[in-house]
Amino acid sequence: MERRLTRTDLLGSAVDLGPLLLGTLISHTTDEGTVTIRLTELEAYIGNGVDPGSHAYRGKTKRNSSMFGEPGHLYAYFTYGMHVCGNMVCSPEGEPAGLLMRAGEVVEGLELARLRRPAAKKDRDLARGPGRLATALGLRLDDDGSDLFAAPFALTAGTRPTDVMAGPRTGISGAGGGAQFPWRFWIPGDPTVSPYKRHPKSH
Repeated sequence: MERRLTRTDLLGSAVDLGPLLLGTLISHTTDEGTVTIRLTELEAYIGNGVDPGSHAYRGKTKRNSSMFGEPGHLYAYFTYGMHVCGNMVCSPEGEPAGLLMRAGEVVEGLELARLRRPAAKKDRDLARGPGRLATALGLRLDDDGSDLFAAPFALTAGTRPTDVMAGPRTGISGAGGGAQFPWRFWIPGDPTVSPYKRHPKSH
């Protein structure tokens, strides 16, 4: 029987939790229906001067305030002015950290995900990348701060992969990128994992 995650499961460091939360199922229910995604790729981000790649590196702002809240909430933000991305907030309240949901497999609500992502030529591409995942899941910017443990969301412990890989985060260059921050975690061989890219934009 699948186990619902609890807030305690997200109290640890984002770097430690990243590999452990691969395989987690995140569900979002809207008037259109429910979509559930099995997470196959996550990236860890930590604020307060620790991680130059994090939105919370220089402290709390109106934009990133959800990262400073209690674990298990959603930090949603716009990237490139057009795509919403979603993070699972973790670590104790006041210690800003999150796991960017980079990619996953749609395991429920496949038809709805296809409607939301008409450009996807294959089902593996429906949530292959953080913007695509958010679109398939039906996330909006005003979902920022939502409790992932309460309706219309749910977090369920899926089957943990037997093998996990780690490497540099995608889209990060400069101080927050490269081998010194191997904080991207993925399930090797899974077709839904997004390709690695470097880009001067930070998280």
